[in-house]
Amino acid sequence: MNFVKSLIVACALLLAGSTWAAGDPLFINVTSDPQLHRTEMALGFATNVLKKDHPVTVFLNDLAVKTATKAAAGSTTGKLLADLMKAGGTVIVCPVCMKHYGVAEADLIAGVKVGNPEITQAALFGPNTRTLSW
Repeated sequence: MNFVKSLIVACALLLAGSTWAAGDPLFINVTSDPQLHRTEMALGFATNVLKKDHPVTVFLNDLAVKTATKAAAGSTTGKLLADLMKAGGTVIVCPVCMKHYGVAEADLIAGVKVGNPEITQAALFGPNTRTLSW
């Protein structure tokens, strides 16, 4: 078997052996610009996982902090973010990235949490939490 086929088989075996119980939380790290397709993919994926009864936290950092602004609220990603929060998802925004990109707390849409070590680490290191990054 060539290397790629071996890698695919190994990944499939690892995934088959892993279990994800109902209710296990998911922490999604998003760094992409709000206008990019991958940001839409991350938020859509988060909403679908939430619908399957898994608590979801989305951590917006780097350029993704702009996704949580009032200026982006009418965009596709802004609407996806609002839908995620309406469905019960948690959204945390990186305060260091906010400062870097000139985003003030007053610029954020309602329901978004400005991160700090306690909030972010509680979501990231909770029991059985899985993580993804976009």
